Amino acid sequence: MSTQPQLLTQPIVSTRSLLRNVYLYMLLAMTVTAGASWFTLNSGLIYSLSSPWLLFGVFIVQLLLVGTLSFALHKLSVPVAFAIFFGYAAVTGFALSGIFLYYEIADLTMAFVSAAALFLVMSLVGLFTKADLSKLGTYLFIGLIGIIIAMIINIFLRSSMMDLVISIIGVIIFTGLTAHDTQKIMRMARDPRLQNAGDAVMSKLSIMGALALYLDFLNLFLFLLRIFGRRN
Repeated sequence: MSTQPQLLTQPIVSTRSLLRNVYLYMLLAMTVTAGASWFTLNSGLIYSLSSPWLLFGVFIVQLLLVGTLSFALHKLSVPVAFAIFFGYAAVTGFALSGIFLYYEIADLTMAFVSAAALFLVMSLVGLFTKADLSKLGTYLFIGLIGIIIAMIINIFLRSSMMDLVISIIGVIIFTGLTAHDTQKIMRMARDPRLQNAGDAVMSKLSIMGALALYLDFLNLFLFLLRIFGRRN
């Protein structure tokens, strides 16, 4: 039996609380990422990124951390979940510090401001639209798999036109995912089964929601950066 009519009648207190925590944790994670990038850049550690083996190791660590949060969150204590989440943000900041060597500050600023504006608009769409975006998520996920495959192929082709097309499609996909994930978090918060959930459960849900939006914003920023930085 569908619970959709019930969701619309739930108190909004828990919804606001969960959404507030989701965006707070996301902003904290972005701050950790920015701080880790700044430290890597100014400490000289950035030059260690020239090692392909180190980059591969960092990539594996990122996969392990995000995989643990995605598939084993229910088994983790809240402090451990927080440590993994912000640890992932720090490792990501270390890995992304290399963009300061390849892109100008103007391009980085333009990409960040554009990503923030798109993220804000699509978050509002996800919060207030009456349209069901759940089906859209399926198509966006399929599109995401498609651009990942296209990016792997383009490693060998090295086509600038294909890179531009991939970047534009990537922006479209993560713009849509921002609205989809925001609506998903809001509906989860209004689920009557979670109204009496304990603090630990709500904290873990907040972390999971923050991770989803963090990845949406980060990828939106990176794809926009590929577009704005093409003239360099």
